[in-house]
Amino acid sequence: MTATVPPRPPATRRAERSGFLRTLHAEWTKFRTVRGWVLAMAGALLATIVVGLLGTAAPAPGGRGAGSASYPRGPGGEAVNDSFSFVHRTLTGDGSLTVALRSLTGVADTGIGKTARGAQPWAKAGVIVKESLTQGSPYAAVMATGGHGVRMQYDYTHDTAGPPGKITQESPRWLRLVRSGDILTGHTSTDGSHWTEVGHARLPGLARTVRAGLFATSPQAKQDTTAGTGFSPAVATGTFGPPRLSGDWSGSAWSGTQVGGDAGTSGSYTHTTKGGFTRTGGGGFTVTGAGDIAPVVGGPVMGAGFSVENFLVGTFAGLIVVIAVGTVFITGEYRRGLLRTTMAATPLRGRVLGAKALVAGGTAFAIGLVAAAITLPTGQRGARGRGFHVFPVTPATEVRVMVGTGLLCAAAAVLALGAGALLRRSGTAVALVTASLVLPFLLATSGVLPPGVSEWLLRVTPAAGFAIQQTLPRYAQVLSVYEPSTGYYPLAPWAGLAVLCGYAALAFGLAVVRLRGRDV
Repeated sequence: MTATVPPRPPATRRAERSGFLRTLHAEWTKFRTVRGWVLAMAGALLATIVVGLLGTAAPAPGGRGAGSASYPRGPGGEAVNDSFSFVHRTLTGDGSLTVALRSLTGVADTGIGKTARGAQPWAKAGVIVKESLTQGSPYAAVMATGGHGVRMQYDYTHDTAGPPGKITQESPRWLRLVRSGDILTGHTSTDGSHWTEVGHARLPGLARTVRAGLFATSPQAKQDTTAGTGFSPAVATGTFGPPRLSGDWSGSAWSGTQVGGDAGTSGSYTHTTKGGFTRTGGGGFTVTGAGDIAPVVGGPVMGAGFSVENFLVGTFAGLIVVIAVGTVFITGEYRRGLLRTTMAATPLRGRVLGAKALVAGGTAFAIGLVAAAITLPTGQRGARGRGFHVFPVTPATEVRVMVGTGLLCAAAAVLALGAGALLRRSGTAVALVTASLVLPFLLATSGVLPPGVSEWLLRVTPAAGFAIQQTLPRYAQVLSVYEPSTGYYPLAPWAGLAVLCGYAALAFGLAVVRLRGRDV
């Protein structure tokens, strides 16, 4: 028969809460009355702001002036590339466009005095319906690619795979795009008779009169990075048979336009003549284009620009100070013999350490939050004024980055406090926590280590916590370098912070056990 433990009386629980609050107040008083600790925390705030702003204070290349830099925005507010050669007519109401794509070829400048033949894997040519010629306007397209088969893509971020295979003279591909209200459906065929649906898109509020036609574009070509070439410009050429139309296409003739006027952040060639098309015998077209129709990602394809977390590069400098203060907050009492007095006043040792963790963590949280709240708007405003692109994020994402920076600092302070209580030596504890949190971050993001090693460090060390600051999206249909050195972490933001919090909780728990198990 198991005996039940009676619940603690309410008066006991109130007394315990009152005792903890008194301990918390005592620890806060102790912290704020030590001038060196207060000044150090102020220094951490200043270091985070100054290093972040100075690290992003370079003048924009090419001497671009204020207000000259901005990304086109897609229907969802995301930054997009929207640059391609477009042969189009006006379609009013419902209708369809069917065409045979007879070949898709390309050429890339290797950057070492040579050219590489062949369409890049994400080079695109096909049929598109676009609300207007304005960059970022809604669209839907069915297309063939250089290395990923037929795709149905719409509104930049959506991608549906169709049948695989490359397009050649011997193996052409028929493409069809059908509009019915705000629903667009893409089909493909190998013979022009038997059709397979690739996908469909709903574009709410799509204008009744739209632009529809043929297009071609190509993002950068990825070269051998060991040769120092990285990414280089590329173009794609699609050869189309005569288009077959249904619906109201009256009032317009085929015309060519280079949408965007340049290649966006793809780094591709910036101009093509006559909208990049020529007529072929029998009513067909050859369309040549450069750029991309896709969301903007980070890394080398983002061009001269910053992501939000770039302005928080000074966080590592502030963290070093936070780690030092968090450690000394406990080791200083060991060194001066004051911890015996503290424990005599509060015999519950876990309560003392918990109060210290709240004071150190809460102060560090405030430092990180305020630093991010000052640095982000100031840095973005200054960068745009100097002509840099700033990768746009939603207000919710910006709030997550600000709050996350505070939580990152708070977790680091608790980790340092736990390490200090375990080791009881300031220098050793500061060196250990810095080496496990700040050093892996610097090594992983600097590009000095192989990508696999960098990703491993940001998965299993406390440096995973820096993932809470990342904002750059990752898209399978956009070619880029998705590595820590270009702003991409192997863990999601909250998952990375959870790794750091796990280390902090472990250190704190072990410190409580040790503090209870031996004399101070």
